[in-house]
Amino acid sequence: MSTATPSAKKVNRLGLEVLNYKGSRTTLCAGCGHNSITERLIEVFWEAGIEPWRVAKMSGIGCSSKTPAYFLGLSHGFNGVHGRAPAIATGAMLANRDLFGVVVTGDGDTVSIGLGQFMHMLRRNVPLVYVIENNGVYGLTKGQFSATADVGSKLKTGVVNEMAPIDVCLAGIDMGATLVARSFSGDKRQLHSILRTALSHRGLSIIDVVSPCTTFNDHEGSTKSYDYMKDHEEPLHEIDFVPFYSEISVEYDEGTTQEVEMFDGSKLRLKKLARDYDPTSRMQAVALLHEAHSAGDVLTGILYVDNHAPTLIDMLKMVDEPLATLSQSRTRPGREALETAMEELR
Repeated sequence: MSTATPSAKKVNRLGLEVLNYKGSRTTLCAGCGHNSITERLIEVFWEAGIEPWRVAKMSGIGCSSKTPAYFLGLSHGFNGVHGRAPAIATGAMLANRDLFGVVVTGDGDTVSIGLGQFMHMLRRNVPLVYVIENNGVYGLTKGQFSATADVGSKLKTGVVNEMAPIDVCLAGIDMGATLVARSFSGDKRQLHSILRTALSHRGLSIIDVVSPCTTFNDHEGSTKSYDYMKDHEEPLHEIDFVPFYSEISVEYDEGTTQEVEMFDGSKLRLKKLARDYDPTSRMQAVALLHEAHSAGDVLTGILYVDNHAPTLIDMLKMVDEPLATLSQSRTRPGREALETAMEELR
């Protein structure tokens, strides 16, 4: 009598199973694009071998802001008030620079009530991965248009949007984010590669993910529906990400790819498709986004990357140790320092 040998459990380079990177069961609508984004986040954190307990995940209010409950159950988490995730995340990163910061938010949370916070986060280049689950509507308040809805978009009720949208990628490129990308929740391979790249980036990564709302905004007439995205998505390139700890053996024909070395030594390889595109050119990125918008297309891929700009931590010239770990003697000014400051103000 023979007994079957149990198969070995699949683990990452830390010896952890993917189960260690999961969270609670989702309570979002069946088929919601946000759940696909959650699955990619679980995959990329596991593949990258990042300890879950070193991650701080933050959000505001909305369907998207429930997402952090569904991945990395062993990590730190904070669900803030509406539109305030950028400020909370900035404070967390300044207090403990050893944490890995990720924000999951939505189009309403980011560019409506939270627009001011979002803009200041951009100009500061806070070292974060900032994922915007963009469906063009306010799902929690029954599907009104958000500020990212395109002109001419139609709700199920027949209402047509007449206001120009705010493009979070244009804002990100113009205001100081150092990695800006757009993807579609239904494009698993592309989104996976973009998120893997963002995890290795040193600076602020803005990832705008068009994520159709199955309840309020996935129908004919919606520019944030699955069908519209499938018909109008225009990928810039095929993305190949090679981690620094893997053997780099991928080869392409001369002149068909552009390689960008990330801060940690990983390689981002962008295989050109229909156009010659340089992701390090801010002006080219802005021009292409405007061109695509005029044509009714949704440009996806890594739109812009800058691996050399200083982060907020660099600009503040902070000490190497996390501020949260410093002793009171190093953070609280003594009497002499206070007297000197008061004398300067006389």
